[in-house]
Amino acid sequence: MSHVVTGEAVVLELRPASFGVRSLSSIIDAAVYVGLMVLTLVLLADTLGTGFDAAAAQALAVATVAFFLAVLPIGVEALTRGKSLGRLIMGLRIVRDDGGSIRFRHALVRGLLGVFELYLMVGSVAFVAALFNDQSKRVGDMLAGTYSMRERVGVLPRQLPQVPAQLQPWVRLADLGRLPESLARRVSGFLAQAPKMIPASRYQLAVALADEVAGFVAPPPPPGTSPELYLMAVMAERRERDFTRLSRQHASAQERSRRLHTLPFGQ
Repeated sequence: MSHVVTGEAVVLELRPASFGVRSLSSIIDAAVYVGLMVLTLVLLADTLGTGFDAAAAQALAVATVAFFLAVLPIGVEALTRGKSLGRLIMGLRIVRDDGGSIRFRHALVRGLLGVFELYLMVGSVAFVAALFNDQSKRVGDMLAGTYSMRERVGVLPRQLPQVPAQLQPWVRLADLGRLPESLARRVSGFLAQAPKMIPASRYQLAVALADEVAGFVAPPPPPGTSPELYLMAVMAERRERDFTRLSRQHASAQERSRRLHTLPFGQ
């Protein structure tokens, strides 16, 4: 997985496409472009006939090959910001190394080198290049500063924190105050990433966040409570209270709406 840090210090997790998926999308694109090229050449040969000048026919054939192998792929990729038929089918998109959309210059570099890598060398150069980097880049990607990203990724439902059994009596009577949204987001992010953290860093961050949260929660939890369990209890109870409050507001709004739309005097 590729990590990109934006200007707002937000870490984006982008999934580079595997070599197999990229290869399959490239085969689909190549089959479409080569098929259209062959069909066009056959139609031109039938249309022009034998009376056409040989040099002009050769120039027209070369122009046709260049159009379908270079011009058309570059144009499609530039206009769709990194898409093609094969990538659309496989759920891929070409993006810059910083995660942004590609521009015409990126598509131009990739397209011109793609003619050499994918067609003249029958994909051998691209295959060798992809073996030596984690993002399965070919030479065109390396020079253009791009890579292929997976757009369609199955996401597992996020496991919401629950109140630990030993803290339920305390948290139900606790005054959670008005926990700032920025602090609540940091705590939620920590609880989501905690299983992936180093134990020492996980404990230190849990203690720091628990100290911040303690300024908005009273009374303090039972002695000996783990900082991480304390945070889980606070966030789970906060979620339940917010859900209850919003449910009551929704029910009240529905009742007011029903009264406003009811005819007077029971008619």
